[in-house]
Amino acid sequence: MSASITKDQVYHLLQSVTDPEVPVLTILDLGIVRNVELIEKEGQTSVKVTITPTYSGCPAMDVISINIRMALLSNGIRHIEIASQLSPAWTSDWMSEEGKRKLKEYGIAPPYKKANEATGLFEEDAVPCPRCGSENTQLVSQFGPTACKSLYKCLSCFEPFEHFKCH
Repeated sequence: MSASITKDQVYHLLQSVTDPEVPVLTILDLGIVRNVELIEKEGQTSVKVTITPTYSGCPAMDVISINIRMALLSNGIRHIEIASQLSPAWTSDWMSEEGKRKLKEYGIAPPYKKANEATGLFEEDAVPCPRCGSENTQLVSQFGPTACKSLYKCLSCFEPFEHFKCH
């Protein structure tokens, strides 16, 4: 299959690769796939997928790389390169609107500002609760179970929730 693969087919296969930390999101939803290249060499087509971590040192990137390789291998693509690109740094602006919707339905408050928007003294003061929509929320911890999320509690419905940080 490698000889006749297209970029569109590779992107379609990448839609099945999910984030191991937030399994409702695909790597395309997250916007971490920076580029897909098809490289012809000696009658073989190799696929190079370039990804950017949400945070440098993100432990999920190794698992994501393995899952990309498995998705491509299981569809007949044998020559695969996974490259990491740190610059420009990932921004939550690269997340798809579909991904933000999925986060909210999963119970995680999605990023709600653009990275270049001016913020007040406390950027996350008004993070809406993903369960009831109230903005009467309180930051509990700047860091949640992963570096890309913070912990909040809703003062209206009293439910705790995570917030996928804007950056």
